[in-house]
Amino acid sequence: METTESKEIVTAHCEMLIRRPVEEVFEAFVDPKITTRFWFTKSTGRLEAGKQVKWEWEMYNVSVRVNLKSIEPNERIVIDWWSAEDEPTTVTWIFVPRSDNTTFLTIANSGFTGDQNEIITQAIASTEGFAFVLANLKALLEHNLKLNLVSDRFPEGMT
Repeated sequence: METTESKEIVTAHCEMLIRRPVEEVFEAFVDPKITTRFWFTKSTGRLEAGKQVKWEWEMYNVSVRVNLKSIEPNERIVIDWWSAEDEPTTVTWIFVPRSDNTTFLTIANSGFTGDQNEIITQAIASTEGFAFVLANLKALLEHNLKLNLVSDRFPEGMT
């Protein structure tokens, strides 16, 4: 198959209603003290304008470099992340506050590269991973439960 030149052909999407105020949901993604309770295990710092951080999943011996491209408090976060030395993908969080003090959260990941099969495989894996992140976040913020969905996804380690 041919390698695609366009990085915007496929976008992975996950969406979920979180029954918490937008400020709390937003903070869960910028403050690693909260994020490490439902997603990655270690971070070099908060998401702040112009800052690059490193996120780690120690149980899998995996890390990503994250460059914050844009942040609009309680509305939107846009990052580039490098999971290898390849081209980064872009992850966008959109936070929509609702009148009942809940938040509708959309996570989109785009910029996958490779041939058509590689791009589809990456998009499916991203959708699956972010679905676990949203479910973990929902359980934590709404019920103070730690489901361990991310850490339990690959009990024998990633291959």
